[in-house]
Amino acid sequence: MSNISDILAVPGLKGLSGISSASSLASPAKFKRLEGYEDSILKQEEETKGSTFDGLLHSAMNMIKETNDYSNEAAEAELAYAMGLTENTHDLQVAQMKANISLQYTVAVRNAVIEAYKEIMQLQF
Repeated sequence: MSNISDILAVPGLKGLSGISSASSLASPAKFKRLEGYEDSILKQEEETKGSTFDGLLHSAMNMIKETNDYSNEAAEAELAYAMGLTENTHDLQVAQMKANISLQYTVAVRNAVIEAYKEIMQLQF
């Protein structure tokens, strides 16, 4: 069984060893201000303002492409099994399950987007 510190370890962080108790949070003088942190957040917000919809659209298109690829792989695996080129039913089932789960996820995301669109259309100003 793995060590609990390995499970809780986050890359780039030193863990929670610096926090001994909640009383250390009572004195804000112990916290250091990160110089330039607020500026970097504002820059990121400005950069993503115009590209939010663009990023969402590209993400959706990639998800649809990936779903299509999984469906094509499943169809190829079915054809190979039917023609007797392979006898491995495990690979066939894995390909079919990947395609099925990917399609279910894509449909769920589509349904959520349509529901959000309907809610936005019902807003009255």
